[in-house]
Amino acid sequence: MTYESVIGLEVHAQLLTKSKLFCACAATSLADPNEHTCPICLGMPGVLPVLNQQAVELGIRLGLAVQGRIATSCRLARKNYFYPDLPKGYQISQYEEPLIDGGGLEIALDGGTRQVRLIRIHLEEDAGKSIHGENLADPTRSYVDLNRCGVPLLEIVSAPDLRSSEEAKVYLQKLKTLLEYLEVCDGNMEEGSLRCDANVSIRLQGAEEFGTRTEIKNLNSFRNVQRAIDYEIARQAEVLAQGGRVVQETRLFDAERGVTLPMRSKEEAHDYRYFPEPDLVPLRVEAAWIARVRSVLPELPDTRRQRFMTQYDLPAYDAEVLTVTRALADYFEAAVQRYPHPKVVSNWLMSDLLRELNRHHHTPQQAPVTPAYLAEMLQMVEEGVISGKIAKTVFEEMYRSGKPPRTIVAEQGLLQMADSSALAAVIAQVLAANPAQVTEYRAGREKLFGFFVGQTMKATQGKANPKLVNELLSKALQTAG
Repeated sequence: MTYESVIGLEVHAQLLTKSKLFCACAATSLADPNEHTCPICLGMPGVLPVLNQQAVELGIRLGLAVQGRIATSCRLARKNYFYPDLPKGYQISQYEEPLIDGGGLEIALDGGTRQVRLIRIHLEEDAGKSIHGENLADPTRSYVDLNRCGVPLLEIVSAPDLRSSEEAKVYLQKLKTLLEYLEVCDGNMEEGSLRCDANVSIRLQGAEEFGTRTEIKNLNSFRNVQRAIDYEIARQAEVLAQGGRVVQETRLFDAERGVTLPMRSKEEAHDYRYFPEPDLVPLRVEAAWIARVRSVLPELPDTRRQRFMTQYDLPAYDAEVLTVTRALADYFEAAVQRYPHPKVVSNWLMSDLLRELNRHHHTPQQAPVTPAYLAEMLQMVEEGVISGKIAKTVFEEMYRSGKPPRTIVAEQGLLQMADSSALAAVIAQVLAANPAQVTEYRAGREKLFGFFVGQTMKATQGKANPKLVNELLSKALQTAG
């Protein structure tokens, strides 16, 4: 039988606020265990939560970007369940009245595009973190770090519009880029500030009714999202092929083994006993507030990509790569302002800069080679101060030392060799050392010209002016005998 997979994602994005959702504790993971806790986020008797205004504003920002409906009035609710890392025994979230309703994201698939609908985006607080492992004081026990309790999250729930693990990855990448552009979330999946739960089911090809779904919790990389979904699709197909029944449940993905494993039977909404949070009044979102947030929205990724293609005449591929992060797009535009040759700048960013960023695990803001340094170096190439080959060496040294390009060129004696007489002498030596190739070239093997260029550049350690080399070589080969 041929099955079709049906996939929806629930993405939890940790908001870029300084404090937690309902108290003044720092919302950061850079601390000793349980350092950033207080009676409010620990749920002590008699305390009262106060809603973080900035968290609401970041939610509105995302809602506007995905063209969702911003609720003018909504409530927070208590979601009751017990885990060791949830000291209150309930989580403050939203249920019947989310902050954002509807909206969608357009994703690119096989040369076309498709809209993935969003069901809701709602605010909630995070739970703590249970820690297990060999590096603990007592590896036989589990420990609880409550620093994450109360950290503000947006839960972004997609409709079941995705049909493959590849589509799920593309959607998640698009959402991550958008969150970073809006400065809503830093998108760091390794540290858990962006986490994904996947709801997966299968049905016979062409059927309209959904199959029984399972939820795969806490996927923390694009690769694991794909691997977990692919495994779950195959597992469910095997269950049905053997005459079994897929059970609705929550599963975890074992990345080492590449399998999903049962975690618990899937709870329904009534299992959580939702009810309105009695300690918080309804949230009112006035039209003026929405208008103010809309007025300061940055240029969004899709718009910026199209502008790069029209304003800078970049190929679609270049524009796609350069706008994957807001920081890289900003770097590109800052460099182009100083050196107005967009395609040249793009080539250096996509090859040399991205290579070094990946190697050193840097963001564009952390790169020792600033846009000004890159532009200055490219200007030196254009002026003939250094050759393109030497520029590669200069770039690597800039990244290593943080020094400006002219300082590196002066210190290492990398000025381009542009003296015609001196260069003609080098070329004469190259031709004298390769008489057989000279004879072949004069007999019609014109492709050997590149060989002579390479030998000349090698003899000058890459410092020779390439244009001058070509001119002098052409003359010398015509007269060589």
